Amino acid sequence: MIITTTHTLENNTIKEYLDIVSGETIIGANIFKDFFASVRDIVGGRSGSYEKVLRQAKNTAMNEMIKSAESLGADAIVGIDLDYETVGKNGGMLMVTASGTAVKL
Repeated sequence: MIITTTHTLENNTIKEYLDIVSGETIIGANIFKDFFASVRDIVGGRSGSYEKVLRQAKNTAMNEMIKSAESLGADAIVGIDLDYETVGKNGGMLMVTASGTAVKL
C-alpha cells in the first residue's frame, strides 16, 4: 500500500478514486506518565513517555485507515492528513485521526 500526504503519485496514474478512508484512536495517558511529564516540564527537556504515546496513537490510526483502504481494494491512499486533539475531562485523553482518499492505480 502506497501512502502519501500528496494528492498525486509521481510515476503513477490514479485510475479511480474509491472513497475517503479514516482511522481513529483515543489513548489515555496514565497518572504516572502525567506526573513525570509535569516534572520534566518544570526542569526542561522532552517527555519521552508522551512522545511514545503519540507515536503509538498515530500508528494505530494509520493502520486502521490502511485496513479500511485494503477492504475497498485500494492500491494507495493519497492526501493523508493527521489530526491530534485532546478530549475528555481536563483533556486527559488524546485522539488521533488519520484520513485520506483510497485510490486504484
